[in-house]
Amino acid sequence: MITLISEASLVVKLVMLALLAISIYSWLLIFKKRNELIQAKQDADSFEDKFWSGNELNKLYEDISSRPHASRGMEGIFEVCFKEFVRLKKSASESGIVLDGAHRVMLISLAREVDQLEMSLPFLATAGSTSPYIGLFGTVWGIMNSFRALGNVQQATLGMVAPGIAEALIATAMGLFAAIPAVIAYNRYSHEVERLINRYDTFLEILGKESNIKIVATVEGNYSPDVSLTGMTDALQSAKDVHVVLSNADQHLLGAEIALADAGYNVEDLYLMGGGAA
Repeated sequence: MITLISEASLVVKLVMLALLAISIYSWLLIFKKRNELIQAKQDADSFEDKFWSGNELNKLYEDISSRPHASRGMEGIFEVCFKEFVRLKKSASESGIVLDGAHRVMLISLAREVDQLEMSLPFLATAGSTSPYIGLFGTVWGIMNSFRALGNVQQATLGMVAPGIAEALIATAMGLFAAIPAVIAYNRYSHEVERLINRYDTFLEILGKESNIKIVATVEGNYSPDVSLTGMTDALQSAKDVHVVLSNADQHLLGAEIALADAGYNVEDLYLMGGGAA
């Protein structure tokens, strides 16, 4: 194969070199984005555990703002929101103005976080969609040169065109090698980014609509719908005013929805989020 590559025409070599560069850079982005998303999910889980633990928001804000590094994800959204809330609270008397101003800041911070999460995904999408065509261009060019060389001989044989066609097909193989991992990574990471954005959106909706958030109950689900059903039923005996149910697993919500419906709640009017949302 090395001999075929070395004997390829200049154009085919440039195509192969471009595909090799695209493949290497794609793999670098794949591993980098993987680590970023893992860290983002861990940070979101950690912050939600602290936020919904019932601690005072003032202490949570002081803990986040005192760190030497910049906050990202939900922590970053909460930090800028609470900072703006305190600033407006000192200068504005109407609660509506304060909440609207804090909500606008949250939306700006959310947009920044979304941009950060989606960074590098466009390149993976472009690499996955264009690499096969780049390789195909090299293949067509190599085959064209092989058939052009046949015009200079009296008798054409398969042995004369086979090497040129083989080296040209390597370009197609390299195009597929560069495209397939990029497409797989793009589809997977896009789904994970969408899940994180949904968690951020839910967090913003809760903060934007609830000016006084209170933890009324916590339930151990043990990843079992039956256990969560029993726990939620017991919790609803004392907690009569429930607007939000957050869970760290979708299995918990199955039991929680049944308990809420039995207690007379309209499940569609509540915020229900699972799959690691809290």
